[in-house]
Amino acid sequence: MSDFKSYKDLDIYTISMDLFIKLHPITLKLPKYELYELGSQLRRSSDSVVSNIVEGYGRRRYKADFVRFLVFSHSSCLETINHINKIILLYPDLKDNFQPFNLQYENLGGKIYNFIKYVEQNWK
Repeated sequence: MSDFKSYKDLDIYTISMDLFIKLHPITLKLPKYELYELGSQLRRSSDSVVSNIVEGYGRRRYKADFVRFLVFSHSSCLETINHINKIILLYPDLKDNFQPFNLQYENLGGKIYNFIKYVEQNWK
């Protein structure tokens, strides 16, 4: 099937988990009224990126399922970028806290996309 013995061997997993762990406390800097609105959506979408990688890997025996969950992960990555962009526009004073995550999630999205292509072409 692959050279990966665990989902923890996947770069997309380690990057997405690292970003989730770093982003979570930053979302708590949002205004109180936003913690359970946009803040919650951002925390959930960033969690979904990493969780769908893990769940997809668990279904890797079935290539179509693996690809489907990787697509979910990629979609959640795009959603996360969108939430970050909204926060940057709504709260310019927090831009410096959130802007670095924008580029990191953009890069992660590219890596997830490339991994989807790899699985589609090389997974047995």
